[in-house]
Amino acid sequence: MSTEYQKVNTLISPANGNLAFKVYSFEDNSSFDHLQRLSYYTVILINKGQGKLKVDFAEYNFTQNTLLCFTPYQPFMIETSTGISGFVINFHPDFFCIHKHQKEVACNGVLFNDIYKPPFVNLEQKDLESFCTLFEQMKVEMKNVQLAQYELLVSYLKIFLITASRLKTNQNPQAKQDVANLKEPFILQNLKAAIEKHFKTKHTANDYALLLNISSKALAKETKTHFNKTLTSLISERIIIEAKRELYLTSKTVKEIAYELGYDDEHYFSRFFKTNAEVSPQFFRETVGFARAEA
Repeated sequence: MSTEYQKVNTLISPANGNLAFKVYSFEDNSSFDHLQRLSYYTVILINKGQGKLKVDFAEYNFTQNTLLCFTPYQPFMIETSTGISGFVINFHPDFFCIHKHQKEVACNGVLFNDIYKPPFVNLEQKDLESFCTLFEQMKVEMKNVQLAQYELLVSYLKIFLITASRLKTNQNPQAKQDVANLKEPFILQNLKAAIEKHFKTKHTANDYALLLNISSKALAKETKTHFNKTLTSLISERIIIEAKRELYLTSKTVKEIAYELGYDDEHYFSRFFKTNAEVSPQFFRETVGFARAEA
């Protein structure tokens, strides 16, 4: 990809110099054939080729006309034996916050922080054409630094994410039923946002009930109804995902990882990890191996 192309198709935040928004096409797998852990949201549309997606310690096969979505710092990579092509949209949470716009877009928990598996959307030809049109409109707008450029790009991004969320929901019967039956989506979306923001410091169901100004009993009931899981399970799952990522991707000690996740007692954390992951942190590391990720 040329430097000039990246410059034209990348918006940089003037506040910190980091990537805010970026769109680009790809004609091979060189961008994804090694472990990715990006600091922004990533949407990849594959319109040609097939392969294997590795994400959060799971593997999935995909074919062409597939949409893949990843949250910031979510580890993923793509393996292919044939050529692939498509396009990518990257956006930083500071550019567009899916939690802030959840009532409008409703993509958190469906496209991102996905509780419905597998983590991709299958596209029909008409869907592919619609997304390609939106992508081309974004590219054109990126080259026109004019009044309300940010507002127009966000509008295109919203349409893209809303359309993708609808497709994903319709393709998953459980997701469709949950959306239809959900009586208090705002509370539950606030819950997922709160867990994502505070899971390193707040570990109990009561912590989140207090944050959301709702009784523990009522929140537990809504959580069980919608996710078919206890609130404690949701919190634990998020902590375990982060612990696994750190064990896999870094050479930090178990004690350091425990402390970063809000546990002063390394032994308590190890017991918590083993209860939820069925193996000890050290065994997980030795089995998966951070050295391969750092190589």
